[in-house]
Amino acid sequence: MAPPDIMNQATTLIVGWLVLCAFFAALWTIQRWTKDASLVDVGWAASLGFLALLCAAVLPGDPGRRLLIGAMGALWSARLAWHLYIDRVRGKDEDGRYAALRASWGENADRNFFWFFQAQGALAALLALPFAALAARSGELGLLDAAGAALWLIGVAGERAADATLARFRADPSNKGKTCREGLWRYSRHPNYFFEWTHWLAYALMAPILWQVWLSPAVMLYFLLRVTGIPATEEQALRSRGEDYRRYQRETSMFIPWFPRRAA
Repeated sequence: MAPPDIMNQATTLIVGWLVLCAFFAALWTIQRWTKDASLVDVGWAASLGFLALLCAAVLPGDPGRRLLIGAMGALWSARLAWHLYIDRVRGKDEDGRYAALRASWGENADRNFFWFFQAQGALAALLALPFAALAARSGELGLLDAAGAALWLIGVAGERAADATLARFRADPSNKGKTCREGLWRYSRHPNYFFEWTHWLAYALMAPILWQVWLSPAVMLYFLLRVTGIPATEEQALRSRGEDYRRYQRETSMFIPWFPRRAA
């Protein structure tokens, strides 16, 4: 039989996942009316904040660490969810990635989107493993917690800076059809994704001996590099910006910020 703390963590995440099943079913119903699946990104970000707060509220770890984990998860979630709502939903057409999926799925789009939305809830529950493990951890706050909080600040600040730079660039009509090469975007094609991943590493730094805290950075890195992150984003960028983005690919690091290569 699993130790009681593991059972408590699993029970908490299962309850949270069941709530998210209903939440994403509601979001799916909205997209059936609007024919716009972009809201799923906002829902995914918000769902992780909910899970962080749930773990902090019910698990039996050190109160100071529970407060820290709840605050870190909720603040990161609220910032990202609001940014995604402004950037992809409010007053916008359906995100190009989802429009392409809708077109390729044809008459099966609603059915496929239902399971796609539900997958976001399952993924959120998986990624919330560090919240549960840390919220159940006994012992007072220490240097590792402080180091994790510092890395969290770097990750959130870097992601916010990248998002703000891109938003300003897109707001200028003269930049339509062009690729942003300003700020952090000069050194990485996806600095927002890099600092998003850095944020997940922060939780691993707080308790590196726990396997649960390493699963989320690994899963997030895989999804960013191979599944729904960079591949889909770059496909859409090539459709909308063509040769300008191909040159950007040749000159700029894909993920880890680095000095740009000289143009041939």
